[in-house]
Amino acid sequence: MTAQNTWSQRFESALHPAIARFNASINFDIQLLEYDLTGSKAHAQMLAHTGILSQEEGEQLVEALDKIREEYQQGNFNPGIEAEDVHFAVERRLVEMVGDLGKKLHTARSRNDQVGTDTRLYLRDQIEQIRNQLREFQNVLLDIAEQHIETLIPGYTHLQRAQPLSLAHHLLAYFHMAQRDRERLKDVSRRVNISPLGCGALAGTTFPIDRDYTAKLLKFDRIYANSLDGVSDRDFAIEFLSAASIIMVHLSRLSEEVILWASEEFSFVTLKDSCATGSSIMPQKKNPDVPELVRGKTGRVFGHLQAMLVIMKGLPLAYNKDLQEDKEALFDSVNTVKACLEAMTILLREGLEFRTQRLAEAVTEDFSNATDVADYLAARGVPFREAYNLVGKVVKTSIAVGKLLKDLRLEEWKELHPAFDADIYDAISPRQVVAARNSYGGTGFEQVRQALKAARSQTPETEY
Repeated sequence: MTAQNTWSQRFESALHPAIARFNASINFDIQLLEYDLTGSKAHAQMLAHTGILSQEEGEQLVEALDKIREEYQQGNFNPGIEAEDVHFAVERRLVEMVGDLGKKLHTARSRNDQVGTDTRLYLRDQIEQIRNQLREFQNVLLDIAEQHIETLIPGYTHLQRAQPLSLAHHLLAYFHMAQRDRERLKDVSRRVNISPLGCGALAGTTFPIDRDYTAKLLKFDRIYANSLDGVSDRDFAIEFLSAASIIMVHLSRLSEEVILWASEEFSFVTLKDSCATGSSIMPQKKNPDVPELVRGKTGRVFGHLQAMLVIMKGLPLAYNKDLQEDKEALFDSVNTVKACLEAMTILLREGLEFRTQRLAEAVTEDFSNATDVADYLAARGVPFREAYNLVGKVVKTSIAVGKLLKDLRLEEWKELHPAFDADIYDAISPRQVVAARNSYGGTGFEQVRQALKAARSQTPETEY
């Protein structure tokens, strides 16, 4: 298709071949083809509904559009660069099938509102798929957590041993991150699900169209109230990319922990062969490629968000060709998030195993029970800050002589403060340290059981 038979007689010559290639988007916006067909069917039905076209013409167009969909799904419709974009590709095939009637489909419509409609239909569908993937990811976290309520793991702040935790409690933190991700996407979907169809190029149309009719056919919640805003708005794309970036932050944080846990220094998990790779030169190695790739791919999504913000920041109303750049950012971000969610879900479900014996040993080899010594004294009337300072001194002395708190004799405890008694050993045992933190949202075993029960009872639409 040359510029001469694409555009009006305003043009006297075709585009330079290199410019035609530069201008074309068919190589990536072909992903919108089925959404373009869906939007075009609704537009054809509306044209017939309002009498702009006859009922027979509307039915012919709908039938032909369905045939194009069938051809595409069977691999028989593969438009090339000459089509420029997915919209012209469909229109050209439509004209081949039904003649001049195919040229009538574009009545009361512009590519500006057409591409906006297609993109929203695509993103609405993809958001729902990602929300379902997040739910599956959550379910796997819950499955593992239920097996490890009483498995202890060192908790860290500043990547320094802080206090022991229930492993289930640790995993539930990621469950709640994913829950917020699902809710963010649901909220984004509200602003995705607004119809720009009928806004025309920028100013609406002179034809007696019914925008509410097409919105209802396409299951949009409402229509844009301003035609300029309708064709130029990409807030919904920026919001999605922001939500996608936050999802990737969460996956990347979990990835980093898995990478640390799988190292010899931590040895908290064993990677199974199905989700790890080896070295080309060092035969003993087993590399955590899945979490490393997720961590690396996070930057791609961040980059797309930044690129979209930069594209939009200087655009005057209404549509500008710059907006063609939104699609590759959206497509790649959608594909990246979906691929990473799938990979991390598989990794958790069948690619790693927690080394419970090593974890049990890990929580006994540090001073992460020091706060509980201070709490022990505070519960016996010693001001907490005084107790805090006293325990700090004990830790310093113990480190100097190569002892842990559990190794101190009762006489040594009593020399530090007369409030200490034989029950100090139970109070600072890792299991009791965890069990005692029974405040709401804490790591105490009973709290974790309640949290798991609440998480399991949530419906897919439960608000945070």
